[in-house]
Amino acid sequence: MKNIAKFLSLTGSALSLFFWLPIMVGLYFGEDIIVFALANGLFMLLHVSAYMLLRSHNLNLTLKQGILSVNLIWILTGIAGGFPLWWYGDIRPMQAFFEAISGFTTTGATVFTNIEALPHSLLMLRSLMQWLGGMGIIVLGIGLFSLINPSGSLALFRAESSGIKFEKATPKIKDTALRLWGIYVALTVLNTILLWMQGMSLFDALNHAFCTLSTGGFSTQNASLGAYEQTPLILWTTTCFMAIGGINFLAHFRFLQGNGSGYSTEETLWYGRLIFILAISLMLVGISTQNLSFFQALTHSFFNIISLVTTTGFASTDYETWGPMAVVVCFVAMLLGGNGGSTSGGVKIARFVIIVKVIVAEVKKILHPNAIVGMFMNGASLSSSLVHATFGFLMLFIVTNALLVGFLFASGYDALTSVSAAIASVGNVGPGFGLVGPAQNYAMFSDLEAFVLALGMIAGRLEIYTFFLIFFPAFWRRF
Repeated sequence: MKNIAKFLSLTGSALSLFFWLPIMVGLYFGEDIIVFALANGLFMLLHVSAYMLLRSHNLNLTLKQGILSVNLIWILTGIAGGFPLWWYGDIRPMQAFFEAISGFTTTGATVFTNIEALPHSLLMLRSLMQWLGGMGIIVLGIGLFSLINPSGSLALFRAESSGIKFEKATPKIKDTALRLWGIYVALTVLNTILLWMQGMSLFDALNHAFCTLSTGGFSTQNASLGAYEQTPLILWTTTCFMAIGGINFLAHFRFLQGNGSGYSTEETLWYGRLIFILAISLMLVGISTQNLSFFQALTHSFFNIISLVTTTGFASTDYETWGPMAVVVCFVAMLLGGNGGSTSGGVKIARFVIIVKVIVAEVKKILHPNAIVGMFMNGASLSSSLVHATFGFLMLFIVTNALLVGFLFASGYDALTSVSAAIASVGNVGPGFGLVGPAQNYAMFSDLEAFVLALGMIAGRLEIYTFFLIFFPAFWRRF
């Protein structure tokens, strides 16, 4: 297990390095960060020491070791990020673990009932966890550590990217990962500057930028972005950057190279069409039921639909009060997910496109039994293996949600809360409906319920397959 131990020590060392940012923020604001700093120092010392003991070991991760490492990393991050939240946040240890997992998986579900009362260091920590999880802590590991062993990095890359194929944009995955992180950082800086110029404090602007590009959804305000309702430009800026975060980052990569073809793929085009249809539908509901002006309804509708489709989880208003039709529209939006290769969670638009193509092809075969019906996406034929993987993922997604819904319903929660909390967790969306609506939080769940929902978040972040593989006996044979 030296391979796994060495990789975890490298990842833990990098994570502890990033954690000095919220500590410095707390120091700047004169907060008590002694315990946070000591804990992070010990965390760093343990991982650096482990790496030094294993420095002569040649890191060569197999695919199985990569899959196990991916799962262990989320537990590691949940504990590391959860400790300061528990110590300073006046919440239970399991709630802190839940909050940290929600952060790193960019789910955005929170157990804090008064976010504005939290110290600046914890607010920054929550946002930082989402920012790191947005591009993927595994992709970060690939970018920094693949110099040690390319095959090991490839194993991790495949483990993180199961389901939708993540096309390489450069010959080396390491180069691709680093360049994508460069784009990610640049967009975060641009978003921060724009929000700051539009009236946010620099601290709030940086926190919201962290949680926008990562499609995470944590906010420094109790009302989320609804606190800036009187500044529509802030809402529209955030809307645009959420939409950017929901697009495959390889499209942004190619665009900077002068190739805009990534924005004209079938998945991206359907991403835009579905957002437009759902947002206009919600706008009409808002105008008819809430007596909103055209611009107000347009602003809130596009903001919240894009937030749900990209699984960001920000809210500019409590759209649940807009009536049953609004709930239906928003429920459809939270089922979709963004593009493959984006920072968003969910099923992903590409999978829905493939499913529709298969259904259409089957209907044509029934109507024309002798016809040869092909299925194509972006001009390329869909392989049977991709079709099987897509339907397999969808079934696992449905089964995982069904298990969570049954668990929550048996625990005494109403159907709407149970269904939406399950989908919001596995889909990494954050807010749901009922007791976990956009104006509510997850504080009422017991420790066991919070732990199960956190596992759902991890399963969703790892696109189901990678999470469930470790529960099959065949995985452990000849490990």
